[in-house]
Amino acid sequence: MFDKQKKTAFVTGASSGMGKAIARQLIGDGFQVYVAARRTDEMQDLAAVGARILRLDIAREEDIAAAVATVLSEVDAIDVLVNNAGFGLFGAVEDTGLDEARYQFEVNLFGTARLTQMLLPAMRRKGGGTIVNITSMGGKVYTPLGAWYHATKHALEGWSDCLRLELAEFGIRVVVVQPGVIETGFGDVVAARLEKQRGGAYQRLTRAVAAATRKSYGQGGGTDPQVIGRVVSQAVRARHPRTRYAVGKFARPLLFIRKWFGDRMFDRLVMSQVPQA
Repeated sequence: MFDKQKKTAFVTGASSGMGKAIARQLIGDGFQVYVAARRTDEMQDLAAVGARILRLDIAREEDIAAAVATVLSEVDAIDVLVNNAGFGLFGAVEDTGLDEARYQFEVNLFGTARLTQMLLPAMRRKGGGTIVNITSMGGKVYTPLGAWYHATKHALEGWSDCLRLELAEFGIRVVVVQPGVIETGFGDVVAARLEKQRGGAYQRLTRAVAAATRKSYGQGGGTDPQVIGRVVSQAVRARHPRTRYAVGKFARPLLFIRKWFGDRMFDRLVMSQVPQA
């Protein structure tokens, strides 16, 4: 049982990658930390250093309600909520079923929104806290075959901005972290799905994007996820945190180019990284 007097954090998607790194960092910072994911067996290492494990499929309302009920039965409110759970659905718009697209939104946006809604009343009563939404540089830029993934991340960016304004009077800060290429399983999952797609009008592009994804991720080419943990820690501890933290390989330069050089230049830049037949 956690101590109601201690600072408490809740991290979703904590079974691997950035979520696990964030949880470890917050534990090291002295927080008591709830860690949530579908694969509870992959969070046992976090339990060994003091985390409290919750099983959570962020796309299931009943899972969210059960997790929140457990948390609020043990502590008065969450001081830090890190919305990290998410995945990347890649494929041509024409070939991707709308059921798959809806599930992408359920995980990357609506599940996060529902969890936040359910934790906010207690945070307001307590009079403060920090919500950290892990979006992506993909919330401001775009890549071929990533329409549904980018749509969810663009949506999460806008949702976060509105939430920041709504919660300011209650002393609750909202921070966005925009990771670049991070050494997690994200690239492998995206590339593997694309490599399974055979035939069709987009076969050449699909193979090329899969190859580019393999090249960008893995073999130490990306940024260590511990960097994301440190950035979250910095934002949480800051008296006046920035609204956005772009961090990791390619994040800042791509966001700069996208902002200042226009769509056509960015189109050419992105497609120059995709092998041509």
